[in-house]
Amino acid sequence: MTRVCVLMGSDSDLPTMAACLEALERFEIPYEVMISSAHRVPEKTAEMAKNAAARGIEVIVAGAGSAAHLAGVIAAHTPLPVIAVPLSGSALNGLDALYASVQMPRGVPVATVAIDGAFNAGILAVQILGSGDPQLRDKVAAYKEELARQVASKNARLQEMGYKRYLESK
Repeated sequence: MTRVCVLMGSDSDLPTMAACLEALERFEIPYEVMISSAHRVPEKTAEMAKNAAARGIEVIVAGAGSAAHLAGVIAAHTPLPVIAVPLSGSALNGLDALYASVQMPRGVPVATVAIDGAFNAGILAVQILGSGDPQLRDKVAAYKEELARQVASKNARLQEMGYKRYLESK
């Protein structure tokens, strides 16, 4: 059953939002991916949000740039956790989308990751799902341990090579 809905305001957002899908696939989380717009098809977007829980969705990830109202509109219409991915495609390089995503009114929270932080949105969705699933939580813990091992390995290599040779080898 599909557990995560990944939305974006435009097909031009897909190259960035694909990182979210990759993170979900890494943990074998079933997802759906859709294009919807808070401004161009507001009724359809609201209806999707209202029906998401009944369809088995547990977390919604919404990527949008510029005004970035997609995540907020969805959060207004669902009791599910919503994660915003502010996208950088605007004249302000995503700062406008970041502000629109984090400045939600009281009672309508939207978790927000970094500008273009779609991979982290996927990981956060997995962590939310893992809060009620011990096996998934263990997979996330193992992933984080692997990240720590990678850092330790890179540091050992830097110490061995020195910074100049390390940079040349990259």
